Amino acid sequence: MKFHEMPYERVQLPDVTHAYEELIKELQAAKSGEEQFAVHQRYYEMRGHVMTQMTIANIRHDIDMTDAFYEKEQEYYDEIGPEVQNLEQKYRKCLYESPYRAYLEEKIGPVAFKNMEISFRSFDEKLIPLMQEENRLTNRYNKLIATAKIDWDGEELNLSLLRPYLTAADRTVRRAAYEKYTAFFESIQDELDEIYDELVKNRTQQAQMLGYSNFVPLGYDRMMRNSYGAEEVKSFREQIKRDFVPFAERLHEERRARLGVEKLSYIDEGVYYPEGNPAPELSPEEILKAGQVMYRDMSKETQEFFDFMLENELFDVLGRKTKRAGGYMTYLPDYHAPFVFANFNGTSGDLDVITHECGHAFQGYVAGKDPIEEHWDITMETAEIHSMSMEFFADRYMELFLKEDADRYRRMHLEDAAAFIPYGCMVDEFQHIVYEHPELTPQERRAEWRKLERVYKPHLDYEGNTFFENGGFWQKQQHIYNSPFYYIDYVLAQTCAFMYKIRMEEDRQAAWESYLQLCQLSACKFYSDMLHTVGLEVPYEEGCIARMAEKLEELRKKM
Repeated sequence: MKFHEMPYERVQLPDVTHAYEELIKELQAAKSGEEQFAVHQRYYEMRGHVMTQMTIANIRHDIDMTDAFYEKEQEYYDEIGPEVQNLEQKYRKCLYESPYRAYLEEKIGPVAFKNMEISFRSFDEKLIPLMQEENRLTNRYNKLIATAKIDWDGEELNLSLLRPYLTAADRTVRRAAYEKYTAFFESIQDELDEIYDELVKNRTQQAQMLGYSNFVPLGYDRMMRNSYGAEEVKSFREQIKRDFVPFAERLHEERRARLGVEKLSYIDEGVYYPEGNPAPELSPEEILKAGQVMYRDMSKETQEFFDFMLENELFDVLGRKTKRAGGYMTYLPDYHAPFVFANFNGTSGDLDVITHECGHAFQGYVAGKDPIEEHWDITMETAEIHSMSMEFFADRYMELFLKEDADRYRRMHLEDAAAFIPYGCMVDEFQHIVYEHPELTPQERRAEWRKLERVYKPHLDYEGNTFFENGGFWQKQQHIYNSPFYYIDYVLAQTCAFMYKIRMEEDRQAAWESYLQLCQLSACKFYSDMLHTVGLEVPYEEGCIARMAEKLEELRKKM
């Protein structure tokens, strides 16, 4: 069914409450594991419908954040979301404590039960008022960012539509765009500080109410980290500082020479060629059409997937002034349909939608064929492997989008992915500092960010820009406000994606078969077991980063 045809009806909390209560009664009355699993299959259907309606409302709200009807619907779901989560917990508790657990674990897998255990210790009914307030705060932040109004040569732009000017070939244009960009953030900095300060206090209070010393372990549990913890992540970050930052800095030095500047400035971040970054000179419709050609050639599985997405209008990619910033993939269980949301803006970032977000969507499409829905519940460090690796599998098709600029794009893509890894680790370490020291003032938090920039991005020169010099850059990073401790998942995944890049240079077919197996496994296995199964190294194991950096250095020299 086409997205615009999908009916929407508000999910009524009393109806959902009744449905969960009935399922719990049936679980408790069941006389065998087989009977309980039959109840659980009805749970899939009920929960899938609830999630579909909530997701439709969320998408339509994000498509136009000034739509009064869907704004009210979003506020409603922000309010009842924790109540629904509480019902979910009660149902899963009954499943977890089942006398037929051995049978159920055989059916839905040990990962599912480990995830239930983690969810029990990360949620309690008494948290609901705080969770509702947390939702209101993050929605307030998102709306503040999405409704930016920036005057550019008499035209009113939002942050997404300003993006092409931040990476323009002309440095004077870039500088002017950054002045507008930072002026906007300076104009709302007091409110940004207030929102984040309240979020830190709110999340810390939730953690303390559950018996945690601070929010860090609760944040990890909320991210459903079922295979590693803060120590492994710290070890990973230390490897990045020692073994990868020097490689990334060599790439930045090459970029500086290529740009012909004496020293890299903040206005040169994300710019790779003096004549400007390669960008598709195609309409959004032409980009999608070229994407269809690419996915039809890539494999029979990707052909089926992309044809399904286009046929059912499961893309909303045009940048609009009242649309939420950023991009994502989400899933509509009733229709076994991924949905891709994005903001095309005429830069190479538009290709990321066809590669990165479609990597997520492809995995969702493949995993959605598995009748055990717990296998769909991938954690984010796995989910991002699918997206970032698809970017590299798509590299060979860039002529479809960029013609003679394809080789320049491929080099830019490799360098940009490498530059991201230190930044992503910096975001993660910053969040550890913030939540381990919730008493920090907004000014002290910004000072901590600035210290980290000097470690992870030593080439960076802000040339006196007060907003950035005072450590304000992180306030534009939506994940820091919305999804604490998510960002390191991108870095872990980028590391695995680089492993696929290296492998596909040696044997592309073997690399693809491994990737397809990864998508099919989804949450069937724990993280490290899954990586070993498909032939990848575990990123936080000692020596992984040094080996990867060495191979990337060899690969770079061939480009």
